[in-house]
Amino acid sequence: MTKSEFRKIALKSLKAPNRGQNRLFSHRVAKRVTNILRKERPRSILFYLPLQFEPNLMPILKRLRREKADIFVPFIDSFTFKMVKFRLPLKKSSFGTMESGNSKRIIERVDLVIVPVIGVDSTFRRVGFGKGMYDRFYASLKNRATLIFVQNISCYSREIVTDSYDIKADYYVTPHLSLKIKDLKTDATRNYNRASSYRFCSSTNK
Repeated sequence: MTKSEFRKIALKSLKAPNRGQNRLFSHRVAKRVTNILRKERPRSILFYLPLQFEPNLMPILKRLRREKADIFVPFIDSFTFKMVKFRLPLKKSSFGTMESGNSKRIIERVDLVIVPVIGVDSTFRRVGFGKGMYDRFYASLKNRATLIFVQNISCYSREIVTDSYDIKADYYVTPHLSLKIKDLKTDATRNYNRASSYRFCSSTNK
């Protein structure tokens, strides 16, 4: 299976739940992400502003902002994006996502990045929309930030469909599981199979 084929299968799964289900899934993902943040204790975090089928982590963002953490969100800049401080009002970008206003400030370091994914494969590298923006952004950072991948429906391919330049998770979080990747055994798929709630988004999996 190609990355493009997997992306189509995963997107179909992600867009299937209704708004009520997605709110429930987002709440569960948020609880798991909160637990990770308590362990990692980052002072600067890049969030994202969610599409309808992505986990809505805005309650976490707003709480940490009140606690004076440095909260950033993506601002699309040509073929990649840069980090800007989260501030209101939000505006719609050319890609249909919401974003804060532009800033001349150049931010090259952040402790932790929370990334929505379309899916992952057995290497736990990210499958996104195919624009490569997160890959280029992460390569531009001056430090090695912790990466948390999140999604409302677990979409995992046993086959390797990603490329070496695709960013790789430190944590993978869905409503039903929270995996710290470096703690997994070599056979990641065997670990992944242990929970009945895991969903394999693959044309060969039933």
